[in-house]
Amino acid sequence: MCRWAAYCGEPIFLDEIISRPGHSLIHQSHHATQAHTAINADGFGVAWYGERSEPGLFRDVLPAWSDPNLKSLTAQVKSGLFLAHVRASTGTATSRNNCHPFVHQSWSFMHNGQVGGYDAFRRDADMLIPETLYNARRGATDSEAIFLVALAEGLKQDPRTALERASARFIKLSREKGTTPHLRMTAALSDGTSLYAVRYATDDHAPSLYYRYSDSRQGMAVVSEPLEDDQGDWTEIAPASFCTFKGAEVMVEPFYPCRCSEAG
Repeated sequence: MCRWAAYCGEPIFLDEIISRPGHSLIHQSHHATQAHTAINADGFGVAWYGERSEPGLFRDVLPAWSDPNLKSLTAQVKSGLFLAHVRASTGTATSRNNCHPFVHQSWSFMHNGQVGGYDAFRRDADMLIPETLYNARRGATDSEAIFLVALAEGLKQDPRTALERASARFIKLSREKGTTPHLRMTAALSDGTSLYAVRYATDDHAPSLYYRYSDSRQGMAVVSEPLEDDQGDWTEIAPASFCTFKGAEVMVEPFYPCRCSEAG
């Protein structure tokens, strides 16, 4: 499974999350400890917000640890809000368009997990994306499709409910045409102002997710795995949770897409 990290707070150099910590995202790309696969070498990506509403985006198919451009960029770019991801494919091709994060206008989104049996209903999943958003479809992943369906479900107005509804539609497809697990998900998303994260699974194996506020950085890190082994103050996010991060504050709400899928 993929690994990812997100940050919001006072601007910092991207490498303070992505490469400098002892168990940084780069380290996790070849030595993950809380995932089914220790190696995440099917590409990487970074989306960061600056002075414009739309985020910058850098993605490539190289393993994150071997790309000198990534090292140079993260050492020079500062941001107060960014998302970074290293990919372990669950079936779709290794290509730049399939690398996370995905971006549409001011929104960015990245995902770790799977929709069970996605290959069996990929066409049905694409049909969930309305025509007004289908031109934004660049790759072939279930993650990008969930993001675009969530946008159609009202992500800009109510991120939690929109992502619940989108997830429910994919759970329903997986139940009808796919396999278990119908959905495993940790995801981070942002509109450039707030950072949101979710942890959920239809079984008992939701991917890991943690957060920690740093007084020295004056910022919040949200990660698949803690960034330092000697920092014991990481808080694990419980399954079926949707979190909104603003400064040092965390608002945790229930996340139950199955309510939507059963109702539909």
